[in-house]
Amino acid sequence: MPRRERVMRMSVEQPLWRALAAYRVLTMLYAIGLFASAYDGFTRPWLALSYYGVLSVWTLATLPRVSNAASCTRRFLAADLTIALTGILLTPVADAHERVADGGPTLPSIWTAGSVLAFAVKGGWRWAAFASTAVAAANLVERGSPARDTVHNVILVWVASIAIGYVVEVARASERTLARALEIEAATRERERLARDIHDSVLQVLAMVQRRGAVIGGEAAELGRLAGEQEVALRTLVAGGLVPVPRASEDTAEGAVVRVVEEPDDAVGPVDLRALLAPYAGARVSLAEPGAPVPLPPAAARELAAAVGAALDNVRRHAGEGARAWILVEDEPDEIVVTVRDDGPGIPEGRLAQAEGEGRLGVALSIRGRLRDLGGSAELSSVPGQGTEVELKVPKDAAQAWGKADKR
Repeated sequence: MPRRERVMRMSVEQPLWRALAAYRVLTMLYAIGLFASAYDGFTRPWLALSYYGVLSVWTLATLPRVSNAASCTRRFLAADLTIALTGILLTPVADAHERVADGGPTLPSIWTAGSVLAFAVKGGWRWAAFASTAVAAANLVERGSPARDTVHNVILVWVASIAIGYVVEVARASERTLARALEIEAATRERERLARDIHDSVLQVLAMVQRRGAVIGGEAAELGRLAGEQEVALRTLVAGGLVPVPRASEDTAEGAVVRVVEEPDDAVGPVDLRALLAPYAGARVSLAEPGAPVPLPPAAARELAAAVGAALDNVRRHAGEGARAWILVEDEPDEIVVTVRDDGPGIPEGRLAQAEGEGRLGVALSIRGRLRDLGGSAELSSVPGQGTEVELKVPKDAAQAWGKADKR
């Protein structure tokens, strides 16, 4: 069955670029409005009009440049800051001296802050410090002296831009950490899934070949011995960790990316759990089920049925071929409960922990691991001499959510 790649993209930086683009347009309109309201006070209004024409064309034409970090190049930032500084330095030439001395707005007004913020979002607090220092110097030159209001505005822009730049750097580091954590989680889940599949197929076959070979004897005994050696080696590999399906995490202009290769589900709609459990019934396995269908998402139903199969494999392997087993399916309002019980000798205390330490992960992965992935639980109770009971519980809402996530 062909696999598909699911891409999860995370970015706390992208909303900042969208906000910056909107800010540049709005502050451009604000600066033009200030000029229109004080048009008669300008000594050279034609110079201001020329500047605002350039500013308008530049702001609107470069909106794609402030859409993400990749588009916002150093050359663009340098040109953008140059336009802002030029507008500040042209203010004493275009405006009346009295208005400049009284602390009137510069030609670009607060549009300048957008240029500084672009540096902050692109390069962090160091780039923000450079841009805001250049703007501060231009403002001091424009006023001719360090007036109180000018110093106040300069410090405000300087501190705000550096703070935003620092926040952006922290956000990027958090994105990379989160992407790495998701990559590790996905790899761990894939490793456990592969380990379960190997346990349910290859390891069971090798164990059977080993037992049958010992019974038959002769050359079959040697084949059984080799199968036993391969079983031990494979169990060691499973316990130590399999190589997961390749994944990649990156930090691109649109945020951190985690790619997960998935197996698509070709079934449409829920399936009846009873149909998947029916093949397990036989001469020594009794199945008790509701009279009505027990619907579950296909992937969730298969995982639950596989856990039941793993429990029955343990019965045959540890309780003997002559042991009897009973499967009880209960369709509760909020959850589905499947109980597997046998009349074998039971499990001695501490045996499960010992088996897991030896790499025998049938209960840990094939049963409890599957139910954990489904959002459910697997409870195993055993009394020596009185058999073993495995109770599998799957909340219906968790199964539905898991099924939907598996299809995405």
